[in-house]
Amino acid sequence: MFLFKRPTHQLTLALVWILGVLPLMAQQQPAVDQEALRKAAQNPIADLISVPFQDNWNFNIDPYNRTQNVLNIQPVVPVSLGQNWNLIVRWIAPVVFQPDVSTTDLGFYGLSDMNPSFFFSPKKGKVTWGLGPTFVLPTAMNTEKLGQGKWSMGPTGVLMVQPGKWTIGVLANNIWSVGGHKDRAEVNQMLFQYFINYNLKHGYYLTTSPINTFDWEAPEGSKSVIPVGGGIGRIMKLGPQHVNVSLQGFGNVEHPPGGATWTLRVFFAFLYPKG
Repeated sequence: MFLFKRPTHQLTLALVWILGVLPLMAQQQPAVDQEALRKAAQNPIADLISVPFQDNWNFNIDPYNRTQNVLNIQPVVPVSLGQNWNLIVRWIAPVVFQPDVSTTDLGFYGLSDMNPSFFFSPKKGKVTWGLGPTFVLPTAMNTEKLGQGKWSMGPTGVLMVQPGKWTIGVLANNIWSVGGHKDRAEVNQMLFQYFINYNLKHGYYLTTSPINTFDWEAPEGSKSVIPVGGGIGRIMKLGPQHVNVSLQGFGNVEHPPGGATWTLRVFFAFLYPKG
C-alpha cells in the first residue's frame, strides 16, 4: 500500500505520449471534411477513432477540504460489422488520486477499475443510437481504496441528434455486481449523462455534459451526485493532429454528506478521422 501527497502524473504523460503523439511520427493525417469531423467528435459512438483524456478535479471533500482527481483514459474504436452496423468499443481506464480521509495531505494513487462498453449502432438514420453491454473489471491497483472489488455488468445505451448547430444526446447505463470479493458491498449503480453542444465559429462550441450518478445500495441521502454547469471547447488542429479540447465546471447540487461540492473537468482528445 502506497501513500502519496499529490497525484503524480508521470504515468499519465507517458500514456498521452504513447497513445496520442507516437502515431503522428508514423504518418500525416489526411485532409477531412471539417463539418463532418465536428459532428463525429461530439458523437460518443461515431465511426471515428479517438483517444480522449478526461481529467476531473473534485473539490472540498471532508473532513480536511481535500481534492480527489480522476483521470479517465477512454479510447474509442469503431469496428465495421458489414454495410449496416458498427460495433463501437469504448474502454475507460481511470487513474485516481483518492485522499486519505484520516490525514490532511496523503492519499492513494493508481489505476482503478476499468470499464469497457460495447455499442451496436446502425450506420444510417436520422437519429443516432447504440445499445450494448458494459462491464466493470476489478483491476484497481489498491482494491480496498481505489476499487469496488467486484465484477459488474449491465446494459448501456446512447441516443443523439444533431440538428443544425446543435448536438443533443444522452448516455446511460446501470450495472450490477455478479462476482468478486464476498466481503465487499454489492454493486447496483446507474450513470446518466446528458450532453448539449452549441457550435460557434472557428471550431468553438458551448457545452454541458454533467455526469449524474446513482448508487442504489447507498443509504438515503447518499445515493446521488447531481452536477450542474458547463463550459467551452474547440475542435482544431495542433500541427497535423486533429484534437478536441474543452473546459467545464460543475457545482454538485446534490451529493453524499462530505462529498465533493464542485468539479473542474479538463478534456483533451486526439482524433483520427478517415480520409
